[in-house]
Amino acid sequence: MDVEKKALNEILDQLKSKACLKQKAFKNIIDVFASLKQEAEGIALQLNDKIQEVDKSVEVELSEKNEFEFHVKVGSDVLIFTLTTNIVTFKNEYAVMQSEYVQEKEERKYFGQILVYNFMADSLKYDRLDDPGYLIARVLINHENHFYVEGVDQLNFLFSDITNNIISKEWLRLVIEKCISAAIDMDLIGANYPDIKITTLKQKMKDEKPMGEGQKLGFQMKSMGQIKG
Repeated sequence: MDVEKKALNEILDQLKSKACLKQKAFKNIIDVFASLKQEAEGIALQLNDKIQEVDKSVEVELSEKNEFEFHVKVGSDVLIFTLTTNIVTFKNEYAVMQSEYVQEKEERKYFGQILVYNFMADSLKYDRLDDPGYLIARVLINHENHFYVEGVDQLNFLFSDITNNIISKEWLRLVIEKCISAAIDMDLIGANYPDIKITTLKQKMKDEKPMGEGQKLGFQMKSMGQIKG
């Protein structure tokens, strides 16, 4: 019985140290995601009012898909913000794990994730299911509201200091703005002629990729290259 009691106590300690902590981190990131959506809606309204004065054919609008996903359409681009429902950690050699802040306390190494993908608006409009989307940012947030962003362009380096990055409306707004800017700035690159000179009737009827809609090139997450610690 002593052995059984010891085993149960060990499991209870694990639940306290990990399961309860992960639940706390998840509840926290739910609140952060709601704030992120609120800030994104405000930005979309502001941008749409301004661009409509210039060109009424260009729209900026937010649409909510469910509790864990919303879309921001910016002209010919759509940014898809997705909250993942699992709390994760990383291998010790991963950059964010090497910061002194994370290493000081074990519980700081568990993160919720918000992923931001860039799709062409026409891909969603015409249900082109084979069109690619590009991950332009991943936001990692722990239970203490410290956050770290991996991404493209300025997202590479503006949000890499997890020690001092603490969630606020100002930070959320800046992340959204940089995501939108990165999506707009990356042009659609047409396919090389030799790559599309032969197609099949099936591809033509289904408007599949060899028809040459083009792809966005140049996106590279910083975890695929050099990472700041």
